[in-house]
Amino acid sequence: MSNAASPPFDAMRALQLAHETFEIEATAVLDLKRRTGEGFARAVEAMLHVRGRVVVMGMGKSGHVGRKIAATLASTGTAAMFVHPGEASHGDLGMIKAIDLVLMISNGGESDEITAILPGIKRLGAPVVAMTGKAQSSLARHADIVLDSGVEKEACPHNLAPTASTTAQLALGDALAVALLDARGFRPEDFARSHPGGALGRKLLTHLLDVMRSGDQVPRVQADAGFSELMREMSRTGLGASAVVDAQQRVLGIFTDGDLRRLIEKGTDLRGLVAREVMHPGPRTIRADVLAVEAAELMELHRITSVLVVDENGRLCGAVNSNDLMRAKVI
Repeated sequence: MSNAASPPFDAMRALQLAHETFEIEATAVLDLKRRTGEGFARAVEAMLHVRGRVVVMGMGKSGHVGRKIAATLASTGTAAMFVHPGEASHGDLGMIKAIDLVLMISNGGESDEITAILPGIKRLGAPVVAMTGKAQSSLARHADIVLDSGVEKEACPHNLAPTASTTAQLALGDALAVALLDARGFRPEDFARSHPGGALGRKLLTHLLDVMRSGDQVPRVQADAGFSELMREMSRTGLGASAVVDAQQRVLGIFTDGDLRRLIEKGTDLRGLVAREVMHPGPRTIRADVLAVEAAELMELHRITSVLVVDENGRLCGAVNSNDLMRAKVI
């Protein structure tokens, strides 16, 4: 770092450089399209059929990119890991097997740590895919497949700091992951299984059975229950509704807070009424073995805030409302 005093901050200059950076890096990525061809398809096919793992390696900024590529591959159905080239020459090379495929990333293709372990990997028999910006580099010459990640210039004003080149590497790595997940028939459900803590994981892995109310927490009354009993049952659980069932617990109807409000607005004398007379017959129901997100979709479609859960014979076995689904982070 220079000891000279920094020049005054120039906001317009900062914006100009930002715009130039976007243009340079966008051009670098679009140029990949022109140069990506048969070698890319061969790399995807090799990774698709590898019996072991895709081992990603890279030094410096290329190493940071490599870690991201390995993580993306692993989360989209391709077994992958990152191995640091420097550590590989001090024992970690033993982590790589002949059944693996090695993806080596180096813009210049001459990193000492990379070239030092190339002979060992070649002797091992693991195929090498090189992602490099220099087609005549040592890495490219010794690789089985070469992916050209070269850029015309870096976004750095001095054309030194890896900027456009790492963006190109990231884009090429994403392209590999996307092509591989498509070739594997990778589905949203598969993605959710590797992301159980994420929003998609919760939506696609959480079943209604996991979040619904059951047993005494499900408000219900018989069809001939008086209005006061119906109100006590609704208040007891806080669901905002109560099921109306027959003697076999089959759902006949539902009475909600909204139904109560509408009756009051009409000036209806409620004291002598029974559940059968005020219930909404044939309510929306759902099975317990579906995904919780399906209950959310049902509520949204029909603009309701709670839904009754039934078994295969139509008997009441649970209930869920929008607050239950929000607590489970399904919505």
